[in-house]
Amino acid sequence: MTGTLLTLASADEPTIDLASSGFLIVSAALVLMMTTPALALFYGGMSRAKSVLNMMMMSYGAFGLVGILYVLYGYSMSFGPSDIGGLIANPFSKFGLHDTAGLVNPFGYDGYGWVPELAFVGFQLTFAAITVALISGAIADRVKFSTWMVFSGLWVTLCYFPVAHMVWGGGLLSGSATGLSAKIFGAADGVAKVLPIDFAGGTVVHINAGMAGLVLALVIGKRVGFGSQAMRPHNVPLVMIGAGLLWFGWFGFNAGSELAPDGTAALVWINTTVATCAAMLGWLVVEKLRDGHATSIGAASGVVAGLVAITPACGALSPVGSIVLGAVAGGLSAYAVGLKFRFGFDDSLDVVGVHLVAGLWGTSGSGLLATGTGLFYGHGVKQTVIQIVIALVSVAVSGVVTLVIALALKAAMGWRISDDAELAGIDQAEHAESAYDLIDRGGRLGTGILAGLTRAEAAPVKEGASA
Repeated sequence: MTGTLLTLASADEPTIDLASSGFLIVSAALVLMMTTPALALFYGGMSRAKSVLNMMMMSYGAFGLVGILYVLYGYSMSFGPSDIGGLIANPFSKFGLHDTAGLVNPFGYDGYGWVPELAFVGFQLTFAAITVALISGAIADRVKFSTWMVFSGLWVTLCYFPVAHMVWGGGLLSGSATGLSAKIFGAADGVAKVLPIDFAGGTVVHINAGMAGLVLALVIGKRVGFGSQAMRPHNVPLVMIGAGLLWFGWFGFNAGSELAPDGTAALVWINTTVATCAAMLGWLVVEKLRDGHATSIGAASGVVAGLVAITPACGALSPVGSIVLGAVAGGLSAYAVGLKFRFGFDDSLDVVGVHLVAGLWGTSGSGLLATGTGLFYGHGVKQTVIQIVIALVSVAVSGVVTLVIALALKAAMGWRISDDAELAGIDQAEHAESAYDLIDRGGRLGTGILAGLTRAEAAPVKEGASA
């Protein structure tokens, strides 16, 4: 996406581009699938048996709430026509999708790519929803569903919508003449001389969500037994299925961000594929060298790390550059997921190690590997500087806003379920349900702790193992 405000069609503008419109609607459906069911399956499988339904409900609940808020004021805050200080657009200018029945040209090119504005709204809605859902993996097993839902509404309003506007809507982190890049390196013809690169959401989605996950993990605290019990994924096949569906849906996420079925979209498809392949292999190599085994969970996690890293860079790199970016992302994330044991924070499903780390690398690495402006292609350090600046600003905004919301909710509602409820299983405590009916050797139906605990949880924890 260009990072500039949309160009609106008037009565005498060209008619709808049917190919681009169909491409955008299908891409939106693919991104919707990334949250439900793909992320829900991925996170659900990585959770413990007594927590899987709650984990999946956090994705479903976030999508339900964000979908409503996006239609009411989220789209207007992100892409509305009036910029407010480079931070947000007027939330009331298109409140309830007022005045969105016409055509828009997100590229700003006359006569090319005119699509229904509502198709663009739907596409962007799915981005907002999955960003919130991603955060939930950092706080699995231990938070009240009601507090999570209130947090989702506040965070998407106060953090996601502003960051989306700053990067894609013509705000401070965009290529506009009033953005940070223009202030640092100047502007020409109404745009920054050095355009920030975030093709599909390295800052808006992954750094944003990853930093929020880190803050919440620190504020909420560790799960009962963290560091002394092995809290391993209860269903690895679900994790693998979820990762595969995420990979499939990600083509809507990345290629769809071109908003037209053209040569750039084709390049993005190839770059997304090879970066993900390289990241999976990079993760497995690190696992094999460090732990002696290349695991299924490692393969699935490497896939996600590669997808995250290539997201901001997918339209600016060559296929070979994408392989390099992906391989580094897989290795970095494989190492980073073990840091939670060293530093003592409980990022339950490795949101920080995958999304924050790979997002930071993908965003900054774009400045090194972009074929047209990157340092490694002889174009100097300006692109790299801008990439680091937008990454750090995203970290700061997400960190501060999330901390304020998290502390306010901790005081007003409380985050944690009781220790007894956590031990018995959050599925029963929060939803009065269980994912599985387990039968013991005597033929008795197991519920609560009996149904929730697995043999793996009694095993000693190995430092550096991913939860």
